Amino acid sequence: MSEALKIKLSIANRVYPLTIQPEQEEGLRKAAQDINEMIKQFEQSYSVRDKQDVLAMCALQLASRNEQKKMNSTNLNKEVEQRLDALNQLLKEH
Repeated sequence: MSEALKIKLSIANRVYPLTIQPEQEEGLRKAAQDINEMIKQFEQSYSVRDKQDVLAMCALQLASRNEQKKMNSTNLNKEVEQRLDALNQLLKEH
């Protein structure tokens, strides 16, 4: 097992020290960058001054994307299962 790594991430002009596994670093840095970009977009698109409101909007958008991906994955899994059942039925018939 690899040794823990200490990093600092800046989100919404605040620094967050984290202790992580090295394999997590790239994903966390990309996530922080995405959040900061989303914050800029919300601040430019809406006249929001309070960082907490912007962060809540970011959290809602990210959670919404996550839920949509889960729903899409569930639907895809159901479709694959139905197709496999149909193929299985065809195989049984022959």
